[in-house]
Amino acid sequence: MTAIIVDDEEHCCEVLHSLIKKYCADVQVTAFCFSGRDAIALLQKQKTDIIFLDIEMPGMNGFEFLEQCTVSNFEIIFTTAYNEYAIRAIRHSALDYLLKPVDKDELVQAVNRAKEQKSLKASLRIQKLLDMLDTKQKSK
Repeated sequence: MTAIIVDDEEHCCEVLHSLIKKYCADVQVTAFCFSGRDAIALLQKQKTDIIFLDIEMPGMNGFEFLEQCTVSNFEIIFTTAYNEYAIRAIRHSALDYLLKPVDKDELVQAVNRAKEQKSLKASLRIQKLLDMLDTKQKSK
């Protein structure tokens, strides 16, 4: 799985990246974005499976990023120091909400949920294709 980290604080990106490398070896962080605008530009060029998204960022916060992003084929895991945004994160279809400093066990659980979601979506796509083939066969 691929991931990007969107956080305006470079040291937070580095700490999270280290945790991912150490405890989620099958996740490859392909980029750091230090603003929501940078992330939107990147997502127009590059597909990703997971976005680790900070909320409080200057210029464009994490929620504004989600509202302005036209790409939506990724899972969102919020990583923030603020617990008061959890309900709002759920309303934005967040897969998880990790408080900083990020706990390694919670990170692993969140990534595992992302893997399950990706697998489920792939299974649904395969089933739809099989259903379409079956319908075509029956109509002949």
